[in-house]
Amino acid sequence: MATDPRLARDPRRINTPAQPPPPPPPFAAIPQQKQLGGYDGGPDGDFSQQQRPRDEGGFKLKFCTVCASNQNRSMEAHLRLSLASYPVISFGTGSLVRLPGPSISQPNVYPFNSTSYDTMYTELNGKDPRLYRANGLLTMLERNRQVKFGPERWQDWAIGKPRLDHRDDQGSAGVEGGVVDVVITCEERCWDAVMENLVEREGKLNRPVHVINVDIKDNHEEALVGGKAILELADMLNAAAREERDRSGGEWRNGAGSGGGGGSSFDDRVPDIIAEWQEKWPSLPALWSLAWF
Repeated sequence: MATDPRLARDPRRINTPAQPPPPPPPFAAIPQQKQLGGYDGGPDGDFSQQQRPRDEGGFKLKFCTVCASNQNRSMEAHLRLSLASYPVISFGTGSLVRLPGPSISQPNVYPFNSTSYDTMYTELNGKDPRLYRANGLLTMLERNRQVKFGPERWQDWAIGKPRLDHRDDQGSAGVEGGVVDVVITCEERCWDAVMENLVEREGKLNRPVHVINVDIKDNHEEALVGGKAILELADMLNAAAREERDRSGGEWRNGAGSGGGGGSSFDDRVPDIIAEWQEKWPSLPALWSLAWF
């Protein structure tokens, strides 16, 4: 059968060479492993990128932050408060400092008061840098060692004794006398331990102190949220204390019956301040009690 020569010019019948397949896309960068937390073991990013301290001047309440091992939650709050120019110290209530290890049954354990954050960092970095960078411990310890020497235990704190050997700690200015106005714990069991210990001390200084618990889960993300919330609560408490101090002619001192009643008025306002704060932070259950040093 003859072929119509016109069909030879039909573009649909012209054989075209197959197009080569497109090159594969470039390999995407492997995302950084999610940093894990636990046992006060969450990281807190690059300390060098934190905002510089603000200094609004004027009256400042003195704060103390507390968690189990003085590592994650209390140190995040300590850092936030110190950057806001509040006098602040921090402690843990556990018997030993416990950080995550290669398994849940093999934590890294250190004594309080004598082991520096730098020592912990060096040891864990020597054991398994990949593991402890991935779970956030090295990042957390990098932050902590730039805030103060090492974890301190609440039960060993000599309340009222000058802390002259802590002058290099962030937030140390103002708490050299070894007393604070407000203690903020980050877990209910820590609040219980602090309250029990204060009862055992029998309030020999006859100095009132507000003990507040802000319940924060022990991981990196929650510690960041909790630190922000604690700073906001501190600002609210400090604003009220400053108002009472100005109202009483600048003679305010924490506690009932001092400074012409200014301190007493502040004490009365604290539960309402916490209730107002709690409305904004309902995911962080709070407890409060007035105790004595």
